[in-house]
Amino acid sequence: MEKIRRNERMSVMMKILSGAPGKMFTLNQFCELFGAAKSTISEDIDALRRVAKEFDLGEIETITGAAGGVLYRPQHSRESARTFIADLGRQLSGTERVLPGDFLYYSDILSTPEIVNRMGEILATEFENKRADFVLTMETKGIPVAFATANALGVPLVIARHSSKVYEGSAVNINYVSGSGNIETMSLSRRAVKENQRALIVDDFLKGGGTARGMVELMREFNVAVVGMGFVMATVNPEKKRVVGERSLMTLEVLSGETPEAIVRPASWLNG
Repeated sequence: MEKIRRNERMSVMMKILSGAPGKMFTLNQFCELFGAAKSTISEDIDALRRVAKEFDLGEIETITGAAGGVLYRPQHSRESARTFIADLGRQLSGTERVLPGDFLYYSDILSTPEIVNRMGEILATEFENKRADFVLTMETKGIPVAFATANALGVPLVIARHSSKVYEGSAVNINYVSGSGNIETMSLSRRAVKENQRALIVDDFLKGGGTARGMVELMREFNVAVVGMGFVMATVNPEKKRVVGERSLMTLEVLSGETPEAIVRPASWLNG
């Protein structure tokens, strides 16, 4: 193999690290890959760390010790997160997207990988210190952002369903009160999670909090602790939800009138 130049090594390392957030890579792995000394790889990693920090590309962390190595976390500053969400809010505000029942059409946003991945990284940054073992969501619209969050955290995604599927084996089923006041069913395979794990709930929309509360109760059946709840959007009304401690990226207020108007703003915690 021809000698690999430093810029080539750094490009490959950044691709490998960013492609597997939260996964530990040993220096020996890179030494063998590039045929380089540990001291050389360490210098490359230091340079990558500085570049990632300067351009808000995430955090490259080095763990010392026999079991140590280097890993990547796609973290973003509050300032850049708020700028991104504020721009998104401006796109969603207005009269064209308002639906009956004070809902908002934004399925196109939840289907755009670039946007969804960024939202997932922002939520992962907020909940990274909660040390979740998996991300839980409810089918179906919350799946893209929940997957993006799970990927950014380097943990699995678990999906609760409205009914159990034969191919998932035996399941736990619970009844819960939805945001509209209806009694609905939530199901999860017994093999999906393990007792005493830690769950991060991520979903697309929070209005009354009925579905979110159902997911909390479902985790209680598995003896799993819910360590956080993140949402793409939460309505301003009702102000009191059925869950507490949640984090939404945006808030939605619909101004009534002859032509209802949506006002979408970044959540207040992004101002910190």
